[in-house]
Amino acid sequence: MPWDSLRPYPAALPFVTGAPWPCHSPVLRASLATTTTMLAAGFTLTLLMVLPGTRADLEGAWCYDSQDPTCGPTHWKEVAPACGGPAQSPINIDLHLVWRDPTLGPFIFKGYNAAPPGPWILENDGHTVLLRVDTGQQSRLEIHGGGLPPSVYRARQVHFHWGAPAYAGSEHSLDGQRYAMEMHVLHVNSRFRSMREALGHPDGLAVLAVLLTEQDTDNPSFSVLVSGLKNVSARGLSTELASTFSLASLLPASSSLGRYYRYSGSLTTPGCQPAVLWTVFQDTVPIGRAQVAQFQTLLAAGPPGSGPTPLADNFRPQQPLGSRRVTASPGALVRAAAPRLGLDGALAALLTLWIGRQLGQGV
Repeated sequence: MPWDSLRPYPAALPFVTGAPWPCHSPVLRASLATTTTMLAAGFTLTLLMVLPGTRADLEGAWCYDSQDPTCGPTHWKEVAPACGGPAQSPINIDLHLVWRDPTLGPFIFKGYNAAPPGPWILENDGHTVLLRVDTGQQSRLEIHGGGLPPSVYRARQVHFHWGAPAYAGSEHSLDGQRYAMEMHVLHVNSRFRSMREALGHPDGLAVLAVLLTEQDTDNPSFSVLVSGLKNVSARGLSTELASTFSLASLLPASSSLGRYYRYSGSLTTPGCQPAVLWTVFQDTVPIGRAQVAQFQTLLAAGPPGSGPTPLADNFRPQQPLGSRRVTASPGALVRAAAPRLGLDGALAALLTLWIGRQLGQGV
């Protein structure tokens, strides 16, 4: 998730004063407490180091291994120390280890079901292709509910991660299974007056992560976006989309939006601030194989002294979960782990086995 694509809100953005939000989920509250402690322990200073205020500050300072291993993910902590800290993203979601959380209710979407006035801007920033959807009061897209803090979260941009041809490119995985692409819809907590402020809090951002699966036929919902890719073929290019569309059309079906997983994590690109409440939907969304190929034709800057390189494999390696917990909404799939037998259970199992053998021998 590119932090450098997050431009500050206009000064007119409402600010809600008051105490920090009350988290109703004990599991999420414990996870956020860990992240807050980490911030208090010094990562606020890191934030100031990697967010001097201009988008160009980290430009060219980091990349993916597919572009140049000398500035790939293993080196990100050299330009953004938080990338080497705890509570990082993405992760594998092990469905045997998730905790079901009854407080993770349905989302309430505002503005998602209609095509807003726009215009929407599509941009190749050299790390991904992103769609800027926060273009004015009439285009405002918001979410709340879904176990999030009571603040409204406003959509800022949509961006994508993908692999090289014939390889998976999602950042998150479910039970170790990765997918062709991953789409992130990034929202900012309206409780904060600026992006800088939001990035300093563990509930500053809310990201909806949608896993995309390849299919033979195109998905019409992606047609407008994919048709604009030819106009942003190289780093630094941007274009106004021919039209806007319903953002809900890129999400899983409305009947499955209640099946999701939640954890506290970070941006998946430098500066890696641990400021994200992640929602990873269980149900995937299809995208055509030819549409995926259009993303794979985009170009990024290559190593110094070389020409542009294909923009592919733009995903961060998965990070340790550590002491965090992943929670599941009531409708999401949870795989029950095989119970571990205690001493009494083991003795009972052995006794049952012995009795069965004795009966089989006619004793």
